[in-house]
Amino acid sequence: MSLTKFLRLWFPVVTWAVFIFYLSGIPNLKTGLEFDFVLRKISHVVEYLILVFLLYRAFAGSFDNINTARLFIYSAVLSFLYAISDELHQSFVPGRNCSIQDVLIDAMGIPVFYIINIFVCRKK
Repeated sequence: MSLTKFLRLWFPVVTWAVFIFYLSGIPNLKTGLEFDFVLRKISHVVEYLILVFLLYRAFAGSFDNINTARLFIYSAVLSFLYAISDELHQSFVPGRNCSIQDVLIDAMGIPVFYIINIFVCRKK
C-alpha cells in the first residue's frame, strides 16, 4: 500500500480520534441549552458512528479480500475499546467522570452505523 493511500484511509481515523480526545479533555463541557443532556448524549452516539464509519472505510481500503462481517467486527471492537479509553481519560478531567453508561451510549453509534450501512448497501 502506498503512503498516499495509507494516509487517505487512516489520517481521518486518527484525526477524528484526536478530536474526540480533545472534546473529552474539556472540563465541565456543557452547551448551556435547555436540552443540554439530550444533546450531549446524541453527540456521543454521532461521534462514535463517525468513528466506526471511518474505521470501516480504512479497513476496507487497507485489506483485499476481507469480508463485510470482519470489517464490521474490527471496526466495532476498535470503536468500543476507544469509547472505554475515552471514558477512562475523562476520569482525569476536572468536572468530568468515567461512566459505563456513557460507554454504552457511545457504543450505540456502532449498531446505528451498521443499520445505515445495510440500507445504503441495499440501495446500491
